[in-house]
Amino acid sequence: MVLYVAMAKSEQDYLSRAAESLFQHKLRFEELSGGPCLMMRYCWVGPAVMDEYPIRAIVISGFGHGWDEMEFSELYGLYDLLHAVEVPVLGICGGHQLLAHVFTEDFRLVQELCDEPMRRLQPGEPDWDPDYHPGYFVESGMQPVTIIHPDPLFAGLPEVLYVRQLHFCEVKTLPPQFRLLASNDHCRLQAVGHCRRPIYGVQFHPELYTDNYPDGRQILRNFFAIAGAEVRD
Repeated sequence: MVLYVAMAKSEQDYLSRAAESLFQHKLRFEELSGGPCLMMRYCWVGPAVMDEYPIRAIVISGFGHGWDEMEFSELYGLYDLLHAVEVPVLGICGGHQLLAHVFTEDFRLVQELCDEPMRRLQPGEPDWDPDYHPGYFVESGMQPVTIIHPDPLFAGLPEVLYVRQLHFCEVKTLPPQFRLLASNDHCRLQAVGHCRRPIYGVQFHPELYTDNYPDGRQILRNFFAIAGAEVRD
């Protein structure tokens, strides 16, 4: 079973995003992993979930809102789970940024997490999506990402991937005990992996693959294979 952690800021946000995209992601995870996918809001997730369900892999979703729109104490359970869990973990976009915070800071010693935008737009630089974090550079669309460090996550893929991007924040500093796996000109830490545990973060969205750009699909298949699933073609 795959646990899909939805980083939705409220019940309404969860229901809205489930209808718009999260449920579609869940179906893709089930198709590729060959097993069921349990979707839960982050505030319901903690170490006990591993005793209640036969979880073999964890995927953490992205999100478009700021850290200040979430109840920080509701992240404690997920923080504890990520430090204790032994199954493979994949953080996507905001989930990637969450992993960087989890393995850099003690959540019970800090009061909040801070957004880390890539950069502000330069004078005269067009704002292609003014409704999404106006005034900031946004990496969007299918973009090239170069593999820096070979890893089973990228098995069967070329050196340069094309994957879906949609983010204005990034991870600025590689967390301790992680190594850089992939990068591009816009965002240096496009993919990271823990040096000793099967924990991965990707700034891009592998779940948003298409027939013309299937690299994200192969990344997910590789991740579920790492988790021991009998992945499907």
